[in-house]
Parts: sequence; structure tokens; C-alpha cells
Amino acid sequence: MSPFQSLTLPNGAVVPNRIAKAAMEENMADAGHGPSDRLMRLYQAWADGGAGLILTGNVMVDRRAMTGPGGVVLEDASRLDDFRRWAKTARSGGAQVWMQLNHPGRQVQANLGQETVAPSAVALDLGPHSKLFAQPRPMTEAEIEALIARFAEAATLAEAAGFTGVQIHAAHGYLLSQFLSPLANRRTDRWGGALENRARLLVETVKAVRARVPPGFCVSVKLNSADFQRGGFDAADALGVVRMLDGLGVDLVELSGGSYEAPAMQGQARDGRTLAREAYFLDFARDIARVATMPVMVTGGVRRLAVVEQILADGVAMAGMATALAVRPDLPKAWRTGRQPAADLPPILWKNKTLASLAVMAVVKHQLERLARGRAPQPRVSPAWALLAGQVKTARAAKRYRRWMAGQVTANEPLRAAIVAV
Repeated sequence: MSPFQSLTLPNGAVVPNRIAKAAMEENMADAGHGPSDRLMRLYQAWADGGAGLILTGNVMVDRRAMTGPGGVVLEDASRLDDFRRWAKTARSGGAQVWMQLNHPGRQVQANLGQETVAPSAVALDLGPHSKLFAQPRPMTEAEIEALIARFAEAATLAEAAGFTGVQIHAAHGYLLSQFLSPLANRRTDRWGGALENRARLLVETVKAVRARVPPGFCVSVKLNSADFQRGGFDAADALGVVRMLDGLGVDLVELSGGSYEAPAMQGQARDGRTLAREAYFLDFARDIARVATMPVMVTGGVRRLAVVEQILADGVAMAGMATALAVRPDLPKAWRTGRQPAADLPPILWKNKTLASLAVMAVVKHQLERLARGRAPQPRVSPAWALLAGQVKTARAAKRYRRWMAGQVTANEPLRAAIVAV
């Protein structure tokens, strides 16, 4: 099958080709945490690059819970015109454009100054770096119900803004993924215990979103194939969750893997055999694609056309690419014309795995920053320099975020009350 063959989704929507720009965290919101001009320039580069599907980076459903201090927030219609401009820009090349919706749960940086919630009071274990994240408290039943309503409201707003779909982020150790994990979720109520209970939040969120958006609007899920932690969410669990999603109107499941504690999405999972190839999670995706009723996409390390072709030959419907499209946003267009440019970043082989993981993210964000300023990527940037510069920017952004939140406390109370009442 050609990577440039279209894909018709279960709801009838058509993706022009089988190559997706997977989500990357940009942290490029403006001062009001809406889409910025830099974000527009970045997505114009991807729109011109030829991918059939463009997934945005994290859009937060709750301003109190951010994956990073420069994140975009979508809680109400106050900035809808800016989101319309974002959707129009990203769709200008003909791609499907889906907004990724997320809540980080316990993976909120402590320097953002917000109370951290999670399924259970289980903190991140990052060794000496664990203090970068606060101790979470368990969510109440009312908070869980309000969270489901937030995802549904954000999806409704995304559709109104002109996005063609949403992706519900249930991977990489964020909140929905935490509920799925028996390590992070130690609840004894209907939201914890057996897989059916641990998956309840994801299933109810999908149902709520699907009920609020029209049939032609795409609803997808990003799911870990495994957490790569002993006793955690594994491939059998992933298969069980995909079966639970059957019949719920899910148009695509994207499979990735890992979390902040075991960053498999960066090629550093503890299962070296699985990561020996370029397509990190292909084994899992192939198995799940055989039983899933919806198309499956796999993301993780893809950077060559031959690997995309192998993914499709193995029965997986789409190949997602992230880092490669930070280095070469025009890679799909180049492949279509017969060119095969390099789209690699040098490996970071530091002994300290946590710092190496942070450096990988910093180097990728450096490429995104350059694209957002209309400059060429710089793959050979020093990881140490990128990490240091990124930490300085993050500290400044965190300070700005805390000031912004201080002015939002009272203004946001009516919204919270309305959401809880939904």
C-alpha cells in the first residue's frame, strides 16, 4: 500500500494520505494562553509539508493543570477567533487537523504552583529529580465527573473553531493514562481495580465527547501500547481497552508508549528488544490492528519512507511522525517527489536517563522554536545548551503563568460551576 493512498475513517471522513504529524508539545501559547503568532507560523510549515493528518500539541482542558507553562488552554469561547485562525492555518494544505486534548494529572511541574490531582496519591518516581513534580492528591468523584465534562466542552469548541477532529490523550503517563495504570491508580471505587474500572474514565470521556460533536467530526484516542514498567499497563491491557472502545464511535487509535518515568516515546524504554528498530511500537500496533474495528496508527521513531511502507504492509493504517517533522516539516512532500532527505537528531547517550530525556525534549523544542520564527531547523545543536536555554525559558514562562493564574482565580469560578453542573 502506498503511503500516499487516502484513508476513509469509520465516520466517512477522508485522510488524504497515511502520514501523520503526531503531537509534540510546543509550549508556544501567547500571554493569555491562547494560540500565538509563533504557533501559526509553525503550523503553516506543517500544513505546507504534505502530511495527511496534523495533530496539535497538548491543548489543556483546565488552566490549573498544564503540561508546561506555555501551553494552550481551551475552556470557553472567549478566544474562539484565535482558535479559528489556528485551524484555518493548519488546514490550508488540505490535511485533516485534530486538536489533542489533555490533562496532565500528576505530571504537572511543581514550579507552576498549582495543586496536583491524580487517581491516587502516588507521586512520580524520578529518583533525585522527583521533587520537580508535586505530591498529588486523589480526585473526588465530583472532580472526575467535571473532568469528563471539560473534555466534552473542549471538543465542542474545537469543532466550532474549524478543527476536523480531536484526539483524547490517554498515553505517556498523563491523567487518563494514570487511571489506566495499576501502578498510579490504586483506587478501590468504580474508577480503580480491574481494567474495566481503570478504563472507565477514558470510556466515559469518549462517550461524552462523541455525544457532543456531529458524526462527521473525528474522535480519536492516543493510547499506550505499554508503560514499560514492571506491574504497569501492558500490551494485554492495551488490547482490552481497544476492545472497550469498539462501538463508541472512535475513528482512529494512535499507539505510542511510555511516561515521564519510562520515556519509551523517546526510544528509552526498558524493553531494548522492542526498541531495536526505528518503529518502536510496531509489534504492539500490528497485534492490535488485527482485532481493532477502527484504524490504528503507530507513532515512535519513524523517520524513513521504507519504515512507513513496512508499517502499512503490516496492516497498520497510518504512520505517525514527530521528531522527524520537527527536523524536516516538508518530509512527506519530499518523499512524494522521490527525494529522501535525512531527518535525524543525533542520539543523546548521557548516563543520567532523566537528564537525557529532558535534553531530548529540549532539542526537539529548539527545532520547533526555529520553525516558528521562520528559520531552518538546527539538528546539531548542543544538547547541553538546548537543555540550559530551555530551562531558562521554562522558568520565565512559569513565572508568567503564575502571574496569569493569580488574575484568573475569581474570573474562572462561574465556568467551573457551569461545568460541574453539566
